[in-house]
Amino acid sequence: MKTAKSNLIVACLAVFCLPGVISAVAADAQQRKDRLEANPEALANWRNLKFGLFIHWGPSSLKGARISMWRGRQIPIEVYDNLYRQFNPVKFNAKEWVAVAKAAGTKYLVITAKHHDGFCLFDSQYTDYDIMSTPFKRDVLKELSEECRRQGIQFSTYYSILDWYQADYLPRGAGDKRPTEGADLDRYVTYMKNQLRELVTKYGPLGVMWFDGEWDKTWTHERGLDLYRYVRSLQPNILINDRVDRDRDRLRDKSLAGRPKLGEYAGDFTTPEERIGEFDCDVAWETCDTIPREWSWKPNDVLKSRKECIQMLVKIVGGDGNLLLNVGPMPDGRIEPSQVERLKEMGRWLQMYGESIYGTRGGPFPRGNWGAATCKGDTIYIHILDPKLETVTLPPIEKKIVASSVLTGGTATVKQTQQSITVAVPENDRQEIDTIVVLKLAGVK
Repeated sequence: MKTAKSNLIVACLAVFCLPGVISAVAADAQQRKDRLEANPEALANWRNLKFGLFIHWGPSSLKGARISMWRGRQIPIEVYDNLYRQFNPVKFNAKEWVAVAKAAGTKYLVITAKHHDGFCLFDSQYTDYDIMSTPFKRDVLKELSEECRRQGIQFSTYYSILDWYQADYLPRGAGDKRPTEGADLDRYVTYMKNQLRELVTKYGPLGVMWFDGEWDKTWTHERGLDLYRYVRSLQPNILINDRVDRDRDRLRDKSLAGRPKLGEYAGDFTTPEERIGEFDCDVAWETCDTIPREWSWKPNDVLKSRKECIQMLVKIVGGDGNLLLNVGPMPDGRIEPSQVERLKEMGRWLQMYGESIYGTRGGPFPRGNWGAATCKGDTIYIHILDPKLETVTLPPIEKKIVASSVLTGGTATVKQTQQSITVAVPENDRQEIDTIVVLKLAGVK
């Protein structure tokens, strides 16, 4: 057996070391980069994850201020830009953060490596405005990326294209009266590319490079294409969101034939913000939203309820999207206990009913006031989100329903005709948040 196994390994190595095979793999990666296409396996794997944790954090948390947006508005620039000198989150614990992400049922994590204010949560050789210049002097991204790998969470970084701190970036943020003479956007782009290379090489491989801040007129479509191709050259299987380009959501623009104009705009998925994206099986998408009202920590902020969070996840996955749900850690480095508890509530629900979420696709029925549907192989999950409904009527499907059950407990009556499918659940078996009826189909693998 040992000899046979050794021969098999040698044979495999011989195949994969052939120059032609290596050339073909490299050529395929180059063609995808030129055509603005993601690695299809990486994109499919990411879509199967369904639920990610977003983290917005930085020195602005010392003021309970909205990250970046209060610079030059509620907080004078000279005060805001020096908050990092006091930033000492001694209770930060990467192991605890990732454990919370796992307990929530999230499968990937995205953190603000650099937001619009220009402060870097990582050790960058290209600026002193970073975490190593704070009293904390620990590389948050390094610790977090390593812990994500240990606990099996995909690690990703957020990076803002605009930067109100760097003198070469124009236009300046609100209240910034520094002279603009000598500012050089090309020099800034070089700075940005250098930092992106740091993120990929020091903290990668990354699942996603999540861009933001593309709305200023100085950022052009051509610059977006160039940046997309640059990041893809650093890591061929990385995913890049649509905000790398101008005018987010352009990936969903339709051609005259009614198909998305994929390959014309940079980005691998679209990013509706603080709203549930439209049902779309053609273009990958991810809603980003936040548990509290603010994206970064604010004392006594109002949180979304357990019901709101779970139903948002169901509607998004039922629309064939992913959910990236945000928390804003406190200035001492802890995630606020109330936000941790909300995440754990979602995790407990997913432990029981996650089969109807993970690895599914949206549909085959469109979402409605009744709820949403997800599907996987020969199984359709009907998520009834309104407990007052006695019966849900759905459009017909070609495949025959051969069995039904209720994942959340109880019974359901399912009737299928050529005109419709009706699903009825007795009142005592309806759940306040989500009643999940499972349909099994014939002839589907």
